[in-house]
Amino acid sequence: MNRVLRPLPLLALAIATAAPTVLPLAAVQAQDEKPRKVYPPIITTEMTTQDFNLALRADTQTLASLAPKGVSAFDFVPAGREAERAANGYVHIGDLHLRLRTGGGAWQDYNSSALRKQITALRGGKDVLAAADITTSMGEGIPLKVERRWLNEDGVLAMRFTLENTSAEAVEIGVLGMPMVFDNIILDRDLDAAHQEASFVDPYIGRDAGYLQVTRLSGEGPALLVLPEKGTPLEAYKPIYEKAWAKKDDNFTDLSPRGQVSEGFYDWTVASKGFAEKEWSKASRQWNEPTSITLQPGERRSFGVKFVTAPSIRAIEDTLVAHKRPVAVGIPGYVLPTDQSASLFLKAPSKVTGIESFPEGALSLSEEGSGEGWARYQVKASGWGRARLTLTYADGQKQTVSYYITKPMEKVVADLGHFTTHQQWFEGKGDPFHRTPAILSYDREENRILTQDGRVWVAGMSDEGGAGSWVAAAIKQLDNPDPEEVARIERLVDETVLGTLQIDEGEHKGGVKKSIFYYEPEEFPDYYDPKIDWSSWTAWNKEHSNDLGRTYNYPHVAIGHWVLYRLARDSEGLVTRHDWKFYLKWAYVTSVAMMRDAPYYARFGLMEGDVFLDILKDLEREGMSEEAANMKRLMTERADHWRSLKYPFGSEMAWDSTGQPEVYAWMDHFGYEPQAEATREVILGYDPTIPSWGYNGNARRYWDFLYGGKVSRIERQIHHYGSALNAVPLFTAYRKNPKDFHLLRVAYGGMMGGITNIDQEGFGSAAFHSYPDMMQWDAITGDYGMGFYGHAITAATYLVDHPEFGWLGLGGKLETKGDTIHVVPQDGARRRLFIAPAGLWITLEAGKIASADYDTKTGEVRLTLDPASAITPRARLLFETTTKDGTPYASDTGTLERGAYAFNLDSAPKVVTLSPR
Repeated sequence: MNRVLRPLPLLALAIATAAPTVLPLAAVQAQDEKPRKVYPPIITTEMTTQDFNLALRADTQTLASLAPKGVSAFDFVPAGREAERAANGYVHIGDLHLRLRTGGGAWQDYNSSALRKQITALRGGKDVLAAADITTSMGEGIPLKVERRWLNEDGVLAMRFTLENTSAEAVEIGVLGMPMVFDNIILDRDLDAAHQEASFVDPYIGRDAGYLQVTRLSGEGPALLVLPEKGTPLEAYKPIYEKAWAKKDDNFTDLSPRGQVSEGFYDWTVASKGFAEKEWSKASRQWNEPTSITLQPGERRSFGVKFVTAPSIRAIEDTLVAHKRPVAVGIPGYVLPTDQSASLFLKAPSKVTGIESFPEGALSLSEEGSGEGWARYQVKASGWGRARLTLTYADGQKQTVSYYITKPMEKVVADLGHFTTHQQWFEGKGDPFHRTPAILSYDREENRILTQDGRVWVAGMSDEGGAGSWVAAAIKQLDNPDPEEVARIERLVDETVLGTLQIDEGEHKGGVKKSIFYYEPEEFPDYYDPKIDWSSWTAWNKEHSNDLGRTYNYPHVAIGHWVLYRLARDSEGLVTRHDWKFYLKWAYVTSVAMMRDAPYYARFGLMEGDVFLDILKDLEREGMSEEAANMKRLMTERADHWRSLKYPFGSEMAWDSTGQPEVYAWMDHFGYEPQAEATREVILGYDPTIPSWGYNGNARRYWDFLYGGKVSRIERQIHHYGSALNAVPLFTAYRKNPKDFHLLRVAYGGMMGGITNIDQEGFGSAAFHSYPDMMQWDAITGDYGMGFYGHAITAATYLVDHPEFGWLGLGGKLETKGDTIHVVPQDGARRRLFIAPAGLWITLEAGKIASADYDTKTGEVRLTLDPASAITPRARLLFETTTKDGTPYASDTGTLERGAYAFNLDSAPKVVTLSPR
C-alpha cells in the first residue's frame, strides 16, 4: 500500500530564549512566525510486522516511518519531516557509509545518501519485505556490490546489507557505518508535543552484545531496541556531523541542523579503523579497539540489525534476554574505587570462555557462583582511570564492559577539596572586579586559573560555568569538612559573595548578579587579553553582568550560605565569623530575593533547586516560623504552577534535564504524587542504565560545552552535572518503593558517574567528550560543581535483598553472619544508610557511620559510630521509614532536639541501637 508523507505542521517553541524583565508565574510560549517551506510529498510503501507499522520510501527503500503498534500519533523516526529531508545529503535508516582501500592504498569513501541514483529492486523471497541493489547510489568506482534487504523474520523486523567484492583484489573495509536516524528533534515542538512525539537514543557500545535503546521523552513504553545480527558488532558510535560544520574531508554528513533543539544522528559503526587512522586523535582511546574487515575477491558477507520493542524501559534487559542477547548487570555500577569490590552478573545463551582486562591487570574477576540463570563475578580494580573487560563466549561473540577506576571515595573527595581551595584559590591584589578572595575556573591543559574568558561568567564566579568550582568546594565541606578549607569558604562567602556578587542591603538585598567579571574596554583599556574574542554576545558589559534577573545563579549562592549554617550548627569551632543563624538567614534571604528579583526562570525547576527544600526544612526545625511560612508560600506558588502542567520541565532551552529534580522534590514534598511519578518516569526516559561507566546513569546533556567547556561544540556529554543531579530524585523515589530496583541502579550510576570527572590531583572537569575524535575530559572546570553538589547530598550506602541477586551493598562492604548482615560504608560521606527491607533511612548531620548490623529476623539495627574528633564532639542522628508500610523505629539513646537524636561522643566508638516499635 502506498501513502504520502507530508511535513509536520508548525508548532510553538517551548520557551523564549530571551527573558522579559518580569513575567507572572505562568507558561509562556514563543511563536515562530517564519512561514515553513512547502515540500513535495513523498510516496511510500506501507508494511506491517508483529511490532510495527512501517513505511519505506518508494524511490530509495529507506525507512520513512517506524510506528509501534498500539501507540497513536507516535513514530520512532522523523516521519513528519520526511518530505523536507528527502533531498540528497540527508541520511536515513537504510543508508550506508563505507571507507575502503585495496592493496594498502589510500582510503576511499562511499555514501548512499550524498548523491542518490536509481536503485535496482531485487526479487523478494521468504521473509523479504523489500530488497534492492543500491550499488549505484554508493558512488563511482566502488569495488563492492551492495544489496540491502528489509525482512520480517518470525515477526521481527530486520535490515540487512550484503557486500560482495566484485574486484580482483582484496578490499579492506575500514569504515562500515549504518546511520541510525531517530526523532530526537525538539525544533517546532512545545514541551507537551516533544514529550509525546520525540525520542532519545542511548548506545551500549559493547561489540557483539551492543545495542541501541530508543526511549520516548515521556518515559512511557514501548522502548525500541536495535540489536546486532551476527557479525555486526557495535564497535563505535560515530556522530554524523551537520554538513555546514563538518571538516572539509568528512564525507559522512547530514544536512539536518544540529543544535540545542536537535542532538543529531549517529552511525552504528561496525568497523572503525579507517576513522582511527585518519580523523580521530591518536590520544582518543576508543570504547573498543578499532578494527577493519577484509573481503577477498568474490567473497560475500552480510551485516544487519533487528528492531524489537520492549514494553517499558524497565523491561529492556528482559527483552534482551528473550532475544538471546548477552546481558551484563554491574552492581553497584561501573565506577569502581580501588578499596571496594563490585559484582558483575551475566546472563547469556553461551558460556564465558575467556576474560581479558585492558589495561592488563586493571580489572580482575573471580566467579562467585550462579543462580536464577545469572553467573556472578566479583570485580576488583587497581590503578586509575578507564578500563575495559572483554568477555568471550563459547559461540565466538565478544562483549565489552567499560569501567572507571578511582581512588577510595574519601580520598577523591579530599583531593577535590584541596584542589579547589588551593590551586584554584585566587587572591588578586588590585583585581578591578573585586574577585578576591575567590575560587575561579581552571584550565587543566595550561594549569592556570582563568581570570578572563570571552564568556564572562566563566571568570565571573557566577552562572554555572563560573560558579561551579566554588560551589563544589563549599558542598564538599558538608560531610567532609576540613578546617583550613572551611576558613577559606567563609572568607569567600563573607568578602566576595556578600561583598561583590550579592546585594547585601537596600530593596534588592539578597539579589545575585549575573557575573562579577564583565567586558568594559573603556573602563579597563589595558586589562583584556586581545587574543580572546570579545565580539560575542557572551561578553556581557557591566550593566548586563550586574543584572539580578538570572534565576539560575541563586541556588549557587544559597548553597554557600546553607553549608556554612550546617557547619556552624553541627560542628565545633569550624565557622568563626558568624553564628549559624546569620548564615541560615542569608540562605533564606537569597531564596526570597530569587522570587522577587528573578521571577522569570523561577517558573521552571532549577539545577540544585533541592537546596531550597533543605533550607525550608531547616527554618522549620529552627523555629523560624515567620521565615518558614513565607518561603513555603513562595515555593507553593511554584509547585502549584507545575502541578497544573503535564510536563513542567522547561528552562531557557527548548528542552532540558536540569529542572526535573527540583520539580520532583516539591511534588513529593507537597504530596502531589501523580506529578511526582510522571517526573520520575520522564527522568528515566533520558537517564539509562547501560554496561558502561560513561552511559550508566548519564542524564542527557549535549549543548553545555558551548557555555562552560574549552572545546565548545554540540556533543553528547558524559557525566555533565545532569548525571548526579538527576540521581537525587531517583534515590528518593527508590526509598519510597524499594521494590523498584531499576531506580536505584540508575541513581547510583549517576551519583558515582559524577565523581569520574575528578582527576588524580583533584581537578574537576565539566564533562567527558564522548565523540570518538576526542574521548577525553574537557580541560575547563566549568559547571562541574553543580554535579558534585548532586553527588555530595546523595552519597550513601544502600543495603538491598534482591530477589535474584541476593544481598547487595551499594557503596559498602557486606558480610553475612547468620541472621545478621554486617555492612561497612565505603561511600564518600559515611553519613547515610538505607536498609531496604526495613524501608529505614538513616542520616547523620554530625558524626560518621563506621559500620552497621542488621538483624534480618528482628529488624534491629546496631550502628557503630566513629569516636569523637576535635570538630565533632557530638553526633546528630535522624532516621525515618520512607515506605508506606514501613515499621517505625526508635533509638535507645540520645536527646531529641531539632528533629534529631543528639548525643556526646568520646574516644571509643559509639554504638546506637535502632529497634522497630
